[in-house]
Amino acid sequence: MRTFDIEQIRADFPILGREVNGRPLVYFDNGATTQKPKQVIDAITRYYADMNSNVHRGVHYLSQISTDAFEVTRRKVQAFIHAKHEHEIIITKGTTEAINIVASCYGRAFINAEDEIIISAMEHHSNIVPWQMLCDEKGCKLRVIPMNDRGELDIEAYKSLFSERTKLVSFTYVSNALGTVNPVKEMIDIAHEHDVPVLVDGAQAIQHVAIDVEALGVDFFAFSGHKMYGPTGVGVLYGKEELLNKMPPYQGGGDMIKDVTFEKTTYNELPFKFEAGTPNIEAGICLGDAIDYIESIGLDVIKDYEEELLAYATSRLSEIDGIRFIGTAAHKSSVISFVVDGVHPYDIGVILDKLGVAVRTGHHCAQPVMNAFDIPGTVRVSLAMYNTKEEVDILIEGLQRALRMLV
Repeated sequence: MRTFDIEQIRADFPILGREVNGRPLVYFDNGATTQKPKQVIDAITRYYADMNSNVHRGVHYLSQISTDAFEVTRRKVQAFIHAKHEHEIIITKGTTEAINIVASCYGRAFINAEDEIIISAMEHHSNIVPWQMLCDEKGCKLRVIPMNDRGELDIEAYKSLFSERTKLVSFTYVSNALGTVNPVKEMIDIAHEHDVPVLVDGAQAIQHVAIDVEALGVDFFAFSGHKMYGPTGVGVLYGKEELLNKMPPYQGGGDMIKDVTFEKTTYNELPFKFEAGTPNIEAGICLGDAIDYIESIGLDVIKDYEEELLAYATSRLSEIDGIRFIGTAAHKSSVISFVVDGVHPYDIGVILDKLGVAVRTGHHCAQPVMNAFDIPGTVRVSLAMYNTKEEVDILIEGLQRALRMLV
């Protein structure tokens, strides 16, 4: 672990040195995707310059070194989230595909008409729509954990949703729209008291807090590489070995088979049973470099810095007249969502962009959350370890300027 040197960290991210509309870039859209350090960018170039080949299929040198590098990442992921077995790590396109694999494969095998799936009121669309599709196909039902006006889940109501028909629980670790950190271990334990497996969407958690899937006892855990300073187009589904072995494959094709005849196909062993076709090899390999980068700093150090920055940004934003925070949970991660009385979030976002400040506006792929607060959308400021208090001050100045124009 190295000392947290914010200037050195910022120097690792080339894009932070560019200008937008003639002003230094201030990037506060990390909940959508994080920027990439040169260590990852260089690894991407190195793969295509020195290693480019398909994996798991060739006897020649380039295929062997590419395969080895791809499988090294699998082991790095296993260690990073403390999984018991490396074959419990399925390489996917991202969180969305990981959730869809479980909805399709676990749903196909174990969920029937009139069965029930529990999700929460704060889910990203990626953890709503796949379950709705399954319900349409199978005739099963969604049950939704309500949340209060602070953006916290009602745990007593959650307990009351279980019945003999409950077959799966799926919820987010951290709300992408609110920043709420859910009581994940408690919620998993409650589900397991009813012998119900749990999927946790970790897309907004993996880059901020240390994950130990064994300690949590979670059955499935999904996340994306691009949220944790890695490439786009790659993610991970962790699943307990016994569940993955019982599930049918997600797709058919190369690499997920052991033997194929026109009469019958025998499927491959884990993890390859769920990895049909040529993967995003470059991204899969370079996800390992992103993990190396995070671990060179230390998630505990990152967490402490981001919590300090979150507190500072919340305090400074509180100075703005007419601001209303959407999501004021006692436990939050690096997301601040807000509206300003009488001003549309989109207008704020457009003016901030002209000043070089990147924020996200809209419903954040969480329309039910916006509906719960009776708003069309919010301005979302999502922080990363390379952001600074000075950038927060620039945001405040820009917001004040925008509001003078709009109010």
